[in-house]
Amino acid sequence: MNKNADKKTKINGSELLQFIVLTITLFGFWLILSGMMKTKFLIIGFGTSLVTAWLTRSLLRLPSAAGQNEAFLAFHFPYLKYLTYWLWLLGEVVKANIDVVKLVLDPKMPINPQIITFKKPMANPIAHVTLANSITLTPGTVTIDLEDGVYYVHAITEEAARSLVPEEGEGDMLRRVACLFHEQETVARGGEMS
Repeated sequence: MNKNADKKTKINGSELLQFIVLTITLFGFWLILSGMMKTKFLIIGFGTSLVTAWLTRSLLRLPSAAGQNEAFLAFHFPYLKYLTYWLWLLGEVVKANIDVVKLVLDPKMPINPQIITFKKPMANPIAHVTLANSITLTPGTVTIDLEDGVYYVHAITEEAARSLVPEEGEGDMLRRVACLFHEQETVARGGEMS
């Protein structure tokens, strides 16, 4: 019965490519941890990586977050674009660190902690994970919860809260993640609480 459900579910991406990427990743990780370069150990490590990738292939098929009858593969995303996104995010983390240091060193401590909510409907669960982790990695903001595309984020200042929602040209992180995963760019903002 499970095979019939798999046939009806549209899978975004190539399962063969995911299998190859996962095998190479596991084998690389095995090489780093073991440090064994003799042929016998390389064959054992590669064989173990193949078997593990084969056994876990169905676990890496993620159902659509939008409730559609489709699945996304965990290792199916644009690697080069993803790398450039993380380089951009590194710059944003540096800028946010400088802002937080300024807040800490300011004798008046001009903070305005608040919890904001916004809805970002995206079908790909990896897009949600990327956005939630990006928000948390940026100093001054923490993703508290994510449920059904609704993000609950604690922001230490009004500027940090505004930077997350695309109003008046802001919300660059959300737009970049949506573009990275070819998702729609609509965001609905919820209420604020002090």
